[in-house]
Amino acid sequence: MAEAVEQALAASDSLVVEAGTGIGKTLAYLVPVVLSGERVIVSTGTKTLQDQLYFRDLPLVLDALDIPRRTALLKGRANYLCLHRLAIARTEGRLPSREAVAELERVQEWAGRTVDGDVSTAAALSEDSGLLPLITSTADNCLGAECPDFEACFVARARREAQEADIVVVNHHLLFADMAIKQRGFGEVLPGASAFIVDEAHQAPETASRFFSLSLSARQIRELCQDLLAECAEVSGAMGTLREPVADCLQCLREAQLAFASRLPERGSWQAAVRDGEVRAALQALDRAIAALAAESEALEGRARGMDGCIDRLRDIRLRFDRFDAPDGDSEVRWFERRGRGFILYITPLEVASVFDAFRQQSEAAWIFTSATLSVSGDFTHFTSQMGLHEAATLQLDSPFDYAANAVLWLPEGLPEPRDPGFIPAVLEQAVPLLEANHGRAFLLFTSHRALREAAEALRDRIPYSLLVQGEQPRSILLETFRNSGQAVLLGSSSFWQGVDVIGDALSLVVIDKLPFAAPDDPVLQARSDLLRQAGGNPFTQLYLPQAVIALKQGAGRLIRDVNDRGALVICDSRIRSRSYGRVFLDSLPPMKPVGSREEVEQFLDD
Repeated sequence: MAEAVEQALAASDSLVVEAGTGIGKTLAYLVPVVLSGERVIVSTGTKTLQDQLYFRDLPLVLDALDIPRRTALLKGRANYLCLHRLAIARTEGRLPSREAVAELERVQEWAGRTVDGDVSTAAALSEDSGLLPLITSTADNCLGAECPDFEACFVARARREAQEADIVVVNHHLLFADMAIKQRGFGEVLPGASAFIVDEAHQAPETASRFFSLSLSARQIRELCQDLLAECAEVSGAMGTLREPVADCLQCLREAQLAFASRLPERGSWQAAVRDGEVRAALQALDRAIAALAAESEALEGRARGMDGCIDRLRDIRLRFDRFDAPDGDSEVRWFERRGRGFILYITPLEVASVFDAFRQQSEAAWIFTSATLSVSGDFTHFTSQMGLHEAATLQLDSPFDYAANAVLWLPEGLPEPRDPGFIPAVLEQAVPLLEANHGRAFLLFTSHRALREAAEALRDRIPYSLLVQGEQPRSILLETFRNSGQAVLLGSSSFWQGVDVIGDALSLVVIDKLPFAAPDDPVLQARSDLLRQAGGNPFTQLYLPQAVIALKQGAGRLIRDVNDRGALVICDSRIRSRSYGRVFLDSLPPMKPVGSREEVEQFLDD
């Protein structure tokens, strides 16, 4: 793999590598990157992996090779303390809870000694603190070079360090956000790099699609209204001008949120939303309220930098509403989703391959994509077509781990179809004896939150082990508790199917309820299916099946993370046996030893 990466770097080519667990893919691309002497941007899937790569893997390679290279860690601006917004939060005093008051004081103390302003390292804050949006900035509310605290700005400092570094470690969100919108107020990060390494590349198509989308959210509007009121303190007479139109806007927003919550499913097409008379009327009223607010605010333009920033955001929101009012484009899909008590409206491109390919060609750089899960039965077409990598070289390297000796695969027979109401109880009838035989030490992975909640309720008084349930605590705390317990059972949905490492005896059983096909009501996939059908393609074999296979490979990959790991994988979906496509799933899994009964699994776990 290192040789293939070295050749791609030298020739500025594109390379796609599937490297099975244990290959050492991080070292395999970092060594040639360091040796090349070129400026390289390395992107990975999550901030946790980003920190691991920057603080552990990269120093290891630099020390081993004894080659000096300037390095930088760069995250999105929402990860850094904003000194300007911290000052506003302390002045305004509009805090989300009593706990936030104490948190704010701790953050103020931490702000005086932090070097990089990375809020993830601030012990003063929990990762789900309601204070975070008030003390960090976004692309909407950042004042950029106009900010009074710009010289001390942590984001600006991180961006400057990235501009001067030889190797910059970013995450996919920042990579594609920068590519798509060129965030205002700072110099560009991406141009000038000789190579881009995209690790955990299976996440890239979905992340790219998100950042090439246009969106409008209830949160954007609410935060703008709050920021307008905060900025009134800097402009004489502004509060008298804006108090009433801001209140009207917030009231219309609350009514729109109520209409979405009471009238619509969790997600659906834009057409379905505006067909509902109550939802359509609420959105029209909100649009009018924002227009009225914009009209009143124009008289305040030029009076203060912060107020001017808010007025610019108002204009941008009006333009976004106009986009949703305009006729549909052939190459896009419009849809909505409810999130908490809010909603988000999207205009998403049906494909990102052409946009990304154009950027890649313009960059004249080498592009290396790698992950443990990029192929379907050895075929990379699904991934390369999504990313426009039609001429990229591909390389598949199997894991060096001895799966046949250290892992077994059981497909229980006689279970009902997944849509049957008795499916989850039947899954648990098979799983509980295994949990008992294994003394916990298990992940139970589900494809829906509904199934997860049903299983959690059924298991609470049924097993004598710590039951850790996604959603009841932050993900990082659940994982730390699981690792330290040694006998815990963790129930997770999508976020636990990937990016989770539990090495050693703490995890030796993974039970998967269903084959992870995308939800049939996903409006983006529905639109992409229609486009494939019109072109004479088969949406199931070209879209739904490959996505599900890659997702299953990710879930199964939680089991064996180290050469000494051993354990059992149980897949409870009878379709893997009864449907012809089941063979595609099985051919894509690591070569575990198949067993035919629960007793054989128990015996293996007991050995």
